[in-house]
Amino acid sequence: MSFFKRLKESIAGKAEAVTNKFKEGLAKTRDAFVDRVDDLFSRRKKIDEDFYEELEEILIGADVGVNTVLALIDQLRAEVKKRKIEDPSELQPILSEKLIELLKGDQDAGLNLNPNGLTVILFVGVNGVGKTTTIGKMAHMFKSQGKKVLMAAGDTFRAGAIEQLETWGTRVGVDVIKQQSGADPAAVMYDAVQASKTRGVDILLCDTAGRLQNKVNLMEELNKIYRVIQREIPDAPHEVILVLDATTGQNALSQAKLFGEKAGLTGLVLSKLDGTAKGGIVVAIRQELSLPVKFVGLGEKMDDLQPFDSEQFVHALFGKWMGDSADKV
Repeated sequence: MSFFKRLKESIAGKAEAVTNKFKEGLAKTRDAFVDRVDDLFSRRKKIDEDFYEELEEILIGADVGVNTVLALIDQLRAEVKKRKIEDPSELQPILSEKLIELLKGDQDAGLNLNPNGLTVILFVGVNGVGKTTTIGKMAHMFKSQGKKVLMAAGDTFRAGAIEQLETWGTRVGVDVIKQQSGADPAAVMYDAVQASKTRGVDILLCDTAGRLQNKVNLMEELNKIYRVIQREIPDAPHEVILVLDATTGQNALSQAKLFGEKAGLTGLVLSKLDGTAKGGIVVAIRQELSLPVKFVGLGEKMDDLQPFDSEQFVHALFGKWMGDSADKV
C-alpha cells in the first residue's frame, strides 16, 4: 500500500473535528511553505543540484532548522539514487514520510498521569508565550474528561498573572489556589498540594514565574518548588512542561535548550502555531531536543489545545498531494 493511501486511511479513523483543527491551525504554514514546495515540484522538471538547493532554502525558510534540513536533503538524495527517481513529483510521498519520521521520534508524546491518585503538572516558560492560556485550556480538557482539576497560581511576580489564571478558572469552572501578589511561589504550591489531597483532586496544574531563563534566581525558585512538591508527593511533579511560542521560531528553540538543561523538562507545548507561517519549527524542536512535543495550540478557543499528532500535522500540510478534493483547502 502506498504511503499516501496508508496516511489517508489512518486519518480517516481519527476524529474529523481534530483533523479540521489541524488543517485550520496550520493554514498559514500551508499557504507559505507547502505552496512554495508545490511550485518547486511543478516548475522543475528534473532533480538536480538546483532543485535540492531550492528545496533546502524553502525548508530552512519554514524554520525546519539547518541541521535537520541538511540531514533530510541527504536522505532524499539517497532515496532518489536508490529508486532511480527522475520526476520531482515522485518525491512528494517520500518527503511527507520522512517528515512524519522526524516528528515522531522515539518517545511517547502522551502525558504521564499518576495511576494512583493526584497528578501534578508543572508549567514553565518565559513571559508572553501563552503559558497561563495553555494551563486554562488544559484544565478545560481534563474537566471535559470528567477529571477533578485544580490550578495553582505560582506566578506571583508578573503583574496580573494571578488574575489571568483566575479568569480562566471562572471560564472553565476550575478553582484556583492563590496567595497575594509577591508571595513565595513554593508556599502557593504547598497550599495547592494540600487542597488537592483534601478535595480528592485528580489533576493539579501549576503556573510558575516566567522571567528570563538566564536568571539564576528563577531556576533556584523552580528547584524550591520541586522540593516542596516532592516532600508531599515523592514521585511528583509527574510532568514538567515547557510552553514555547511557535511564532518566535528559532528563539523558541534557544529558550528550550536553556530551560532543558536546568528545569528537568519532560515535554513541550507549542502555543500559537496557528499564528505562524513557519510551522516547520515543530520539526526543528523535535529533532534538536530530546523532548516530545505533547500539545500544540491551534487557535483561540478553549478546545484548540490539541495533543500533538505527527500524522495530523503532515496531513494538514500536504493533504492535497493525495489527490483528494476534500483536502484542497
